[in-house]
Amino acid sequence: MALGGGTFITENKVLPGSYINFVSAAKATATLSDRGVAALGISLGWGPEEQVQYVDGNTFLTDTMAVFGYDYAAEEMRPLRELFLHAKEAYVYRLNQGGAKASCDWATAKYPGVRGNAISVVVTGSSGSFVVETMVDGKKYDSQAVTSYEELKENDFVVFDKETTLAAGTKPLSGGSDGTVTAAEHSAMLGALESYGFNTLGCLSTEADICQLYITYTKQMREDYGRKFQTVLYKAEGNHEGIIRLETKAEEGDAALVPWVVGASAGCEINKSNTNMIYDGSYTPVCDLTQKELEDTVKDGGFVLHRVGEEIRVLEDINSFTEFSQDKGEDFSSNQVVRVLDQIGNDIAVLFNTGYLGKVQNNNSGRIAFWNDIITYDRQLAALGAIEDVVADEVVVQLGKDKKSVAVTNPITPVCAMSKLYMTVIVQ
Repeated sequence: MALGGGTFITENKVLPGSYINFVSAAKATATLSDRGVAALGISLGWGPEEQVQYVDGNTFLTDTMAVFGYDYAAEEMRPLRELFLHAKEAYVYRLNQGGAKASCDWATAKYPGVRGNAISVVVTGSSGSFVVETMVDGKKYDSQAVTSYEELKENDFVVFDKETTLAAGTKPLSGGSDGTVTAAEHSAMLGALESYGFNTLGCLSTEADICQLYITYTKQMREDYGRKFQTVLYKAEGNHEGIIRLETKAEEGDAALVPWVVGASAGCEINKSNTNMIYDGSYTPVCDLTQKELEDTVKDGGFVLHRVGEEIRVLEDINSFTEFSQDKGEDFSSNQVVRVLDQIGNDIAVLFNTGYLGKVQNNNSGRIAFWNDIITYDRQLAALGAIEDVVADEVVVQLGKDKKSVAVTNPITPVCAMSKLYMTVIVQ
């Protein structure tokens, strides 16, 4: 007797037998994504051009020379040290383009930039047995024992000329230059960053046209493409929840504190606030505003640091949005609220795009599954203290205007950290 078997979609089998489907038990697939990812364009004396470099905090601590060409403690790395005080990961883009590579008769620097001028190649030995050392700032970085130049392999700093005959001696590299930075380089970086996800972007320029480029880019990415991140600029008029307008300069430079604010904003968890956070960087903030000037700055949407005794602290964790309306109230000026909303926007988009788009039918059971995932996600936020008052019945997932669309209503009540105390003491 022939027996049927296998799996089934509908109960329409002809042959007798066992038709068994194996499926996973229903479980939530909505997960909270990590924060702590920053993006920054910076002028550097070393590194690839027209390329976004991903660097995590551990790599920056332990392998700075290989990635950026400088020791961790070098002054050139100071902005990135500020960034990684609180950022966990970063996308770094070398803004200066069109520089020249340093070179000598034996080798050429791997990248353009003045850092190449600190390299030299030292060859010792003779009679078919040589040691070739790559020196950076007079310190040995790479050493290779070879019998001829053809055997040499390029390293993090130089590409060897395989046509050269080996001979004992020392040859320094020279002629390296950094190139220039214009609005075009900033624009190219912003275009390149469209392929990456990050929490906070920084602009180190104080030129009005370049700052406006960042502001327009941020608004467009947030509003037209659903890319939820914030951008930190020094004294640039944005009036938008996506723009953090830093009002405090440092003695070392007007925009010197931007990397620290970028890292602090990116690294701040959704159930936390940077209000009253201690500045722990190495620059010298200029905190000379009076009490009245501090109040006016906050009312105007300025992110400002101020002095509290011997410490420098963030006055209030706010963004530049001040034009409150019925649709967007004062809550949208709070960076903690914006971080919660951005987290929801990014995570639910990932949930839908990876778990539902093109995979789940837009019928009642499919929409119920999506509703369940949203409820589970909201409850995760509530358990963290990022939101409160999750009411499942108020979350609605329904058919949109066409058969392919899903319309979602998800009421959210963000929680903010305490920042003001009003107390009445009654004396009996």
